[in-house]
Amino acid sequence: MFAYLEGELDYKSPSLLYMSVGGVGYEINITLQTYSKVQALQHCRLYTHLQVREDAWVLYGFADQDERSTFRQLLGINGVGAATARIILSSLTPDELERAVAHEDTRTLEKVKGIGAKTAQRIILELKGKLLRTEKTGSKPLSVHNTKEEDALIALVNLGIGKTMAENAIKKINDASSLTVEELIKQALRAL
Repeated sequence: MFAYLEGELDYKSPSLLYMSVGGVGYEINITLQTYSKVQALQHCRLYTHLQVREDAWVLYGFADQDERSTFRQLLGINGVGAATARIILSSLTPDELERAVAHEDTRTLEKVKGIGAKTAQRIILELKGKLLRTEKTGSKPLSVHNTKEEDALIALVNLGIGKTMAENAIKKINDASSLTVEELIKQALRAL
């Protein structure tokens, strides 16, 4: 719903910020990584993720898009909620998490509060090959545009379809690269 917010920081703590944007104060939950990047700033931009729950709307903010993307990937894992994802990203940078997943290093993940052996194994299994950073630079490749398949996947997930189900439906489509995003979405919905 909100891609990012940019404004004045009225209150800062290691887990929470109040940001004034156009006369509206937003309460934003953050990670320690984000706090370390914004603690000395009075004005900043935070990339956001809005979680709508039955009892509350909770806004999460991240200093960069890489951290937000990793947060969203963690949310897609069964047994990892927003609180756990935030704790993981407070303990590990996205690059450290990517290295732990790539090397199947469950010990690093188990050092994070609340992560046991089974959850660490599930995180590695689910994220293996999905964290899109380059080995040499340690950063995510710069991509301004998603592929048609990625756009279709995002749309399907936003429609409430589980990420794994949506990915499988898109994989079933023959000659997906020649279709438009709209055609991909329609065929994926039929394949579900």
